[in-house]
Amino acid sequence: MCAENIPRFIVDLNAGKLARWLRLIGYDTLLFDHRDDKYLINLALLENRNILTRDTQIMQRRVVTVGKIKALLISCDNPLGQIQQVIREFNLDPSHNRFKICLECNQPLAPINKEDIKDKVPLYVYQTQAQFVECPNCCRVYWQGTHWQAMLKKLEELAK
Repeated sequence: MCAENIPRFIVDLNAGKLARWLRLIGYDTLLFDHRDDKYLINLALLENRNILTRDTQIMQRRVVTVGKIKALLISCDNPLGQIQQVIREFNLDPSHNRFKICLECNQPLAPINKEDIKDKVPLYVYQTQAQFVECPNCCRVYWQGTHWQAMLKKLEELAK
């Protein structure tokens, strides 16, 4: 898939955990935390993003019904069910570019020297992990610990 064909998303707050799952598998995903549907529509148009929502009123907007914007009505309450629905609908690859985007702020993660994060992680983590990545925006540090392994297992289940 070339870069311009990789879908980008904007997730309405009513399906907020879905944004984190999409980021986890490497898809540029904004979490829209405002109440103004018109602003959501304009942002989706401006940035060429697909709308993911549980709001049936957004689905009735003219720009959606005529196909100017692709929008998906999320039908499941469960975040894992939601990500499965999006993977199916958009034919996404759950191993696309996983663990490359900050789960909090949607920025690409960058490798960081172990010495530079000594004061940012627990001592045990510092002593037992060799590689770290950091978000250049929010400075959150990530490593391949047990939480990462649990998420990887869930992603493998999604790929089935």
